[in-house]
This record gives sequence, structure tokens and C-alpha cells, in this order.
Amino acid sequence: MIEQVYPDIFKIQIPLPNNPLKATNAYLVKGDERNLLIDTGFNRSECREAMDQAIEELGIAMENTDIFITHIHGDHSGLAGYLSRPTNTVYSGRYCAQSLQGYAEEGLQGFFDDLISQSGLPQISISAHPGYTYASDIVESVAIVQDGDILQVGEFRFQCIETSGHAPDHVCLYDAERKILFSGDHILGKITPNNTIWAPPATITRDYLGEYLKSLDKIAGLDLKVVFPAHRYVLEDGYTRIEELKSHHQRRLENILTILGNGSLSGAQVASQMQWDLSIKSWEDFPPAQKIFATGEALAHLTHLVFQKVVVKDLKDGVVYYSRV
Repeated sequence: MIEQVYPDIFKIQIPLPNNPLKATNAYLVKGDERNLLIDTGFNRSECREAMDQAIEELGIAMENTDIFITHIHGDHSGLAGYLSRPTNTVYSGRYCAQSLQGYAEEGLQGFFDDLISQSGLPQISISAHPGYTYASDIVESVAIVQDGDILQVGEFRFQCIETSGHAPDHVCLYDAERKILFSGDHILGKITPNNTIWAPPATITRDYLGEYLKSLDKIAGLDLKVVFPAHRYVLEDGYTRIEELKSHHQRRLENILTILGNGSLSGAQVASQMQWDLSIKSWEDFPPAQKIFATGEALAHLTHLVFQKVVVKDLKDGVVYYSRV
């Protein structure tokens, strides 16, 4: 489905079959000589067909349509390789670029097994992770953007805003004159972005949730009128949504401290006791992918509490356990 959401800006809903997210919002910004496509959907047939149809209906050609990937998650970057042409440019942050080109040192495949085992989950194959299964084909060349870089598309002047946390290098696009923000997964309406860790819990050196919360404050400092997120609906009050997201994570942190009590629990054990907005209520019945996402969310919050020196971690028999100080 295509919807014009602003002059020369079109939202393209790319379906995500059998996924709770339902669809990715890709955005097509029409320019005078070149266009810009923001995010793509998974690398699977249903997404390719929807994107091909949208390109035809919008009357554009990928040969003069550049691609901006907000972050490496497969539902955003999956079609980058499919849509790349010798005459267009794929833009992304450094981590995303390295992954798309096939040589990220911390790519999912590199630490997945350690992440699963150290979290206390039973062995789960990486094929259960949709971000791996539906990842992009290799992209030969990616233009790396940094915080503050400018992309000109017709009359739009987009500033790259580094908003890491949800991913190692998430980037939003902001037009200061029009006060519009393409937020990727950094700010979503109704649903909250999944925050996880991007290294085994025993050796992690970054507080990804802490970075995410700081990035929310960074966006709150902008003059915002409209936020175009990568899932669900367009937001006309980004500031309220930012405060809601911050409150959500504060409640999560408090809930996790309550779950820990005076005990020592693994990431999976904590996740199994948290509340999740899923129709499946029993942890034992969670599909493998949802157990990965839920445990990753628990680990991001536990790691943040470790960085805050409220919680300590201990590696025992290959599993990381957390307890209150």
C-alpha cells in the first residue's frame, strides 16, 4: 500500500509475513533528478514483490533512486542488495555498511552462539533469527554517513542524526526547515523498539540501552513537527512519544530489579518472568525467534543496570547470571 504523507514523500508498506511487526514503512522521497528510498523490508519474495509494485506505481527507476538504510536489521536493510544499481548509492552508518558488505567483525553470525549459550537459552539455530534468514545480498559499495552529514534530495535537506542504541549505528534523517524526522526504529508509535545487546553478555563493553536513552534525549532537542517511523503510523507529537518510551524503559528496569529480588538469574530466566505484548502467554510456547528477542531485551536492561552499578554479573558454567548489588 502506498500513501502520500507529505508533498513528494510516499509511505510504502512492505509486508512482513508471520512477523508481529506486520509491515515495514519504507519511504520514497521524490527529487528533481534523484530520489531517495529510506529502508526496504526483508530479503524475501513477498517484500520484493511489494517493492517492485510500488516502484512501478510511483513511476520511478532505481537507476536514479538512492537508498538510505537506517540500521542493519533485516526488515530495514534486506532489499539493499536487490535494489542496488551501478548508478545509485546505498547510504548507511559504518556498522551497517560493513555488515552489508559482508565483513562486519561483530556480525550476528560471529557472536550468536555465545549470546544464546551465555543467556541461558537452550541451543537455538541462527536460522531462527529473521534478521539473518532474510538479510541482504552483499552490497559491493556503501557510502558511510556520519552524524551531521547532509543529503540533498530535491528541495529537501536531510541531516544525518546518529541515534545508536537500538542498533550499533542507527541513523535518523532530519529536515530542519520542514521539521520532519525519518526515525527508523528509534521512535515508533504504539509499539516500543526492541533493544538488545550486540555482543556476548560476558564480554560486552557497550551499554546499548543507555545509548538509546541518550539518543532519545538528542532527538527531543530537535524542533519536530512530524515523525515518520519505520513501523505503524505517522507521529505528530514526537515529544510525548519520546517521554512514553523513556517511561517504558524505566518501568522495565524497575520490574527487572523486582524479578531479580535477592536471587541470581540468567537473562533467559529474567525474560521468562517479564510481561510481553504477545497473544502467547506461556514462555514455553514462545517461538524460538521471540525467545531470542525477549531475552535480548532483558539482557539490554540487565547490562544497563550493570553499567549503573546496581546489578553485578557472574559467569558460571558458561552462563551469565545477574544479581542485585
